Amino acid sequence: MAISRRGFQAQLMGGAATLMALPLNSWAQAGKPLRILVGFPPGGGTDAIARLLAEKLKDELGVAVLVENKAGAGGQIAAQALKAAAPDGNTVFLSHDHSISILPLVTKNPGYEPAQDFVAVAGFATFVNAFAVSASTPVKSFAEYVQWVQGGADKGGKGKGAVGVPAPASVPEFLVKLLGEKYQLDLVAAPYRGSAPLMADMLGNQISAGVASVPDFIENHRAGKLRVLAVLGAVRQAALPEVPSFTELGLAGFEDVPYYGLFAAKGTAQASIDTIGAALARVLQHKPLHDALTAMGLAVDYMPQAQLARRERAYTQAWAKIIQSKGFVQPQ
Repeated sequence: MAISRRGFQAQLMGGAATLMALPLNSWAQAGKPLRILVGFPPGGGTDAIARLLAEKLKDELGVAVLVENKAGAGGQIAAQALKAAAPDGNTVFLSHDHSISILPLVTKNPGYEPAQDFVAVAGFATFVNAFAVSASTPVKSFAEYVQWVQGGADKGGKGKGAVGVPAPASVPEFLVKLLGEKYQLDLVAAPYRGSAPLMADMLGNQISAGVASVPDFIENHRAGKLRVLAVLGAVRQAALPEVPSFTELGLAGFEDVPYYGLFAAKGTAQASIDTIGAALARVLQHKPLHDALTAMGLAVDYMPQAQLARRERAYTQAWAKIIQSKGFVQPQ
C-alpha cells in the first residue's frame, strides 16, 4: 500500500545520512552510462515512467542514463537481456510484476529465473490495472458493458467480447477470463505486444475494450478518447476518483496491487545497487517528478532493496496459487 507523503518523506529522511554518504560506484566514476531496459515499446506507460526517472537519475548519478526498449513477449526479451548483461552495475531492468512475478509461472522456458538470475535494486511505486472501453462503444458503466456484450454482435456483425491485453498470460488476461466466468460472458483476451499498440487499436475503434494499467489509460480517459469503467483493488484510485473498484462491483481477490521496481543481474556489486537505490530515493523526493508519477496513476512508494525483494516473493506466491487454482497450463 502507498504511504502518505509525510510518511514517505520521513522514511527517506530517516536514512538520508546513509544515502548521502554513499560514494558513486565504479561506472559512475568512469563516466559510463546507466542502461535502463524496458520490456515494452515506446509510447506505453512503462516507457513513459522509465523516461521520467532517467531524466532525474542522470543528474543524481552524474552520468548519461539511457532507456533501451527491448519489446516483445511481455517483457521476456528485456528480462533475458538483463540476464545476459555483465553484472557491472551498468544495466538495470525497470519492470512491473508481469515480467518478474507472472511470466516465470506461466511460461515453460522463459529463459531466466528471477530468484537465480536477478537481484532487486529498489522499488518506487505501486499501481492498479483497469478495464476500459473505446469511446465508440455506447456504454458508460461496467454494468452497461455486461448488458451490451450479452446483446450479441454489434451492427457491423462483429463480436463484442474481444478484450485487448498488453501481453499474453498476464494478469490482465487472467482478469478477462475471470470476468467472463463471473458474468457469464463470452469474452476472449486478445494479446498485444505492449500497451502502446493496444491503445492505438482502441483509439482506432479496432477493438472495443481492453485491460491494462491505469498509467496506460489515464490520459486518453481524461481526454474522452476512451472510458475507464473499473479499476482493480479494494479502493478507488486518487487519479480516477469517479471510477469504481472491482471490489465494489463484487469481484474480490485482486486486492494485492502490482509493483514497479528496478532489478539488476545477479552478481552486481552491492555498492552499485546501493548507489542506484539511493539515487532513486532522492529523485522521488523531487515534487515535480512525484506529482507527474502520481498524475499517471501511480502510488509513489519507495521500497529499499530488501522490501522490494519481499514484495516480489509475496506477490509471486499469491499469484502462483491463483494460477494453479484456475488450471492454467504452461505453454510448451
